[in-house]
Amino acid sequence: MGIRVYKPTSNGRRNSSVSDFAEITDRKKKPEKSLLVPHKKHAGRNFQGKITTRHIGGGHKQQYRVIDFKRNTKDGVPARVAFIEYDPNRTCRVALLHYVDGAKAYILAPEGLKAGDQVHSGSTAEPKVGNCLPLENIPPGMSIHNVEMQPGRGGQLCRSAGVAAVMNARDGEWAQITLPSGEIRRVPSKCRATIGQIGNPDHMNVVVGKAGRTRWMGIRPTVRGSAMNPVAHRMGGGEGRRNGGRHPCSANGKLAKGGRTRKRRKPSTAAIIRRRKSRRYGQLKL
Repeated sequence: MGIRVYKPTSNGRRNSSVSDFAEITDRKKKPEKSLLVPHKKHAGRNFQGKITTRHIGGGHKQQYRVIDFKRNTKDGVPARVAFIEYDPNRTCRVALLHYVDGAKAYILAPEGLKAGDQVHSGSTAEPKVGNCLPLENIPPGMSIHNVEMQPGRGGQLCRSAGVAAVMNARDGEWAQITLPSGEIRRVPSKCRATIGQIGNPDHMNVVVGKAGRTRWMGIRPTVRGSAMNPVAHRMGGGEGRRNGGRHPCSANGKLAKGGRTRKRRKPSTAAIIRRRKSRRYGQLKL
């Protein structure tokens, strides 16, 4: 697993790079057809046709791979990793599991998981890479990913390429984990997590190289707020090329450097033991 740098045959290729896909088992294999569903594009618009998320649109056609984030339907049933595959919908790789009873499922592929390995799920599983078990059965100090926030809801934390949380300690019905951002949070001990770090850690080192590649990903161009009219953005307007005049903010006035966007009365706030630190303003406050 690494990075392959293009030769500068053109301005778009100069200094751009891609993953070498060394961990993919068979690059000519098509995805499991029974685990594919259509992925319709909405271009950032809601049911009224209004743009609610900016800079989304276009992109290459994709099919969604149904990922088993819960891993609670096959407790005690061993599964063999048949293939490590590419998934266009996420930054990490996915592993195709073949259970001994004939069922198939996709899971997020952790670092070190290879084709032919055997994985288990449930409270009786061993704490080794790829196995999924409750936090109450995971030894402290282990790296985990795909962590649930509520029992049975499915993994919601640590699902991007190269990330992992750390299991710190347990206290009664609660487990304490450290997230990649530095935040320390407590979650119920009945919640499940998968052992190991998410694979494809070199994803962050890939250089896109040209604007066209971001369009393939479904990302549209971003226009500076200071280049807009006052009616379109809080930082727009001015006679000539105005240089700022206020702190950087979004179109609706939210500060871009340290502005608080979290709801003050969000229920899960009570589960945060230590907030993550902001790179610019230090410890974040609610």
